[in-house]
Amino acid sequence: MTDPWDISAVLLDMDGTLLDTEKVYFDSLVAALNARGYTDDVVALCHAMIGLPGPECELMLVKRYGDDFPLAEINRAFAANRDEILRAGLPLKAGAIELLDALRSADYPMAIVTSSSRRSADQHLTLAGIRARFDTILTRDDVVHCKPSPDLYLLAAQRLRVKPQACIAIEDSNHGVTAAHAAGAITLMVPDMIAPTEETRAKCAAVLPDLNAALAMLRERGAL
Repeated sequence: MTDPWDISAVLLDMDGTLLDTEKVYFDSLVAALNARGYTDDVVALCHAMIGLPGPECELMLVKRYGDDFPLAEINRAFAANRDEILRAGLPLKAGAIELLDALRSADYPMAIVTSSSRRSADQHLTLAGIRARFDTILTRDDVVHCKPSPDLYLLAAQRLRVKPQACIAIEDSNHGVTAAHAAGAITLMVPDMIAPTEETRAKCAAVLPDLNAALAMLRERGAL
């Protein structure tokens, strides 16, 4: 018989977990790079950025292409591509509303824990229609070291006045799982664009196909 989870709060990644944005970011950056003649290993490089904050992704680009890399130009093209796609709306991942409704009904404190900026988090949660559901949002602007450092998750638990070990964290990326696990949270992974490594799998209480499965597991383990 599986031991029940005694949890006090739920910590949720945003991009790729609740919001179906990672492919938008990925396609927008690949297109911006390709349009300016950067085509070698671009797909692999952009895959390696998933789950990392923007400034770290920028450092990766400069390291790969050199100090004369036109970062400002690429950023403008990326933003234009992204905004064009998002004008059609920002979709939620399958099962997001059902999960959030169940957590609210159970009266669990919730927090968004994201590598995005505060501005992006507010904009994207608003576009997706779920901004009002969250009183606590932790972004890369709140810490010195972002994911895969555990700092954001530790701060989220502190803000909610719970122990990290009493939190469920739901993530989609290897970097995010590393952060949540290092903080001590019970970590569920719902992979988006990148499959978990074996090291990542070892850090997860479960790797699940979607948020509906995450909700089912919370019920199975007596958390709901």
